[in-house]
Amino acid sequence: MFREFKRPQKLMGNSFEITVVNDDEKTVQQDIDAAIEEIRRIEKLLTTFSEESQTNLINQNAGIQPVKVDCEVFELIERSLRISHITNGYFDISYGGIDKSFWNFDREMKQLPDPELIKEHLKLVNYQNILLNRENQTVFLKEKGMRIGFGGIGKGYAAEMAKRLLQKRGVASGIVNASGDLTTWGNQADGKPWTIGIADPENAQQPFSYMNITDMAIATSGNYEKFVVINGKKYSHTINPKTGMPVSGVKSVTIFCPNAEIADAMATPVSIMGIDSALNMVNQINHMECIIIDDQDKIYSSQNINLK
Repeated sequence: MFREFKRPQKLMGNSFEITVVNDDEKTVQQDIDAAIEEIRRIEKLLTTFSEESQTNLINQNAGIQPVKVDCEVFELIERSLRISHITNGYFDISYGGIDKSFWNFDREMKQLPDPELIKEHLKLVNYQNILLNRENQTVFLKEKGMRIGFGGIGKGYAAEMAKRLLQKRGVASGIVNASGDLTTWGNQADGKPWTIGIADPENAQQPFSYMNITDMAIATSGNYEKFVVINGKKYSHTINPKTGMPVSGVKSVTIFCPNAEIADAMATPVSIMGIDSALNMVNQINHMECIIIDDQDKIYSSQNINLK
């Protein structure tokens, strides 16, 4: 009898949940253990909270020297730069230096940071100053003080890798959910496709629409989870890398595509770049769709989406 086995787990500072469909409880638990180990391995590689991580080594050597990294880290950075290119720099992993110091989105925050200070720091944000050398497998941040961070792509990458590991282990269907960024494959235990609810920004518990999906990843970026209100205006925790300021005007963005890493990475730029440009860009990318909800609760979607 096929059943769905779920396990919640705190990983990468987020609540993950791994769901596996199987008829044998014992192998299921081993499969889920293996997936969790894989996510922990990636966290160690990418975290900026540990001195030893490769991300930190790259940052410590900014403006000094190139750093040799694992092939996996090199390729993740390479793909990140490609996404920066496609999104015109609205996705930028060299954003590492800024948000921590200026924007702590706790309710204590009473005023916007000094725009002049932000401008100073913004000079360090430029994905084109992340120099890769394929032959030596090195990464060099050109300017002293530059920092990279994988906050915008790491969760999706981890979900994707956990899914691939489970597939290699023969798991025919499941879901890896990295606190709302999720990737699905196969079908539910009853053979029907997975059904995903799209959250309503006004009421995160209440989906406004459902979609049947399989072999598909979804990422959501919304200001209903983390935000501050300053002088009556709501600022989301998503920062525009070109201005250093938080985004306002868009309540939530949901991206659909076959790969969790790409969905995760695209959710942020789509919520920043303005609705028309965002839809225009998504409509040009094969196998990618999006739904955008603005502050007035108006719903926009890319050309192939039929909301039911």
